[in-house]
Amino acid sequence: MHASRTALTTAEAKRGFGVSACAGLFLALIGPFGSDQAPMLVRLPYWIGLCVAGAVVGTGVSHLVDRDGRAESRPVLYGSLVAIGITLPFTGVVWLVTELAFHAGTPRLPALPIYLGPVFTITAAMTALNFLVQRKPPETHAGPAGAPAPRFLERLPPRLRGAQLFAVAAEDHYLRLYTSRGEDLILLRLSDAVAELEGIEGAQTHRSWWVAKAAVQEARRTDGRAILTLPGGVEAPVSRAYARALREAGWF
Repeated sequence: MHASRTALTTAEAKRGFGVSACAGLFLALIGPFGSDQAPMLVRLPYWIGLCVAGAVVGTGVSHLVDRDGRAESRPVLYGSLVAIGITLPFTGVVWLVTELAFHAGTPRLPALPIYLGPVFTITAAMTALNFLVQRKPPETHAGPAGAPAPRFLERLPPRLRGAQLFAVAAEDHYLRLYTSRGEDLILLRLSDAVAELEGIEGAQTHRSWWVAKAAVQEARRTDGRAILTLPGGVEAPVSRAYARALREAGWF
């Protein structure tokens, strides 16, 4: 079983805490939900503290929701479950802290439901932001010695059988195959192709491209984007969403 692209490493968790702290600073500056009536010295620890605490809770909820890696193919469902999983317990925390920070006296229990909507709104936004910052491309992995060939290779047209596969690119409803014996088109979705490419080390570099890591000859930047050069002069784009993860994985 492979690690999900949404599973958090230590570095990614730290990055998430940094994003949360920055978001807390931003919220302290704009003072949403009436918090602008409080002094900045109150708003800063209030918002930054809540956002970082929410990140801690979110890390635990993320691991619980994505224990088996199924979130990899359903990011919207994953994000929704994480946002709800954080909101339900964390609303009580926000209610208690807010009542103590902004309302003198004993916390008002009837006010608890009022916090549910704002907490969910901010939690959903933070979940989406962290997902975008930590997003990883769908990856495929080299199989062990003696493992059967990837199922996808059975789809190669007869003239390409036995060729080394360099890349797969989506063109409308078709996929263009780049191989050591030339190019051809087959009718298939890229998401289905990536699932069948397990057994070859590679990754989706763009929403329309999967590339075999061994086929990369050069990487360069142009207009702020990374381009991977493959055999035959084929150029595969790297989207900004995947660039950080691919760079950290040693692709370029």
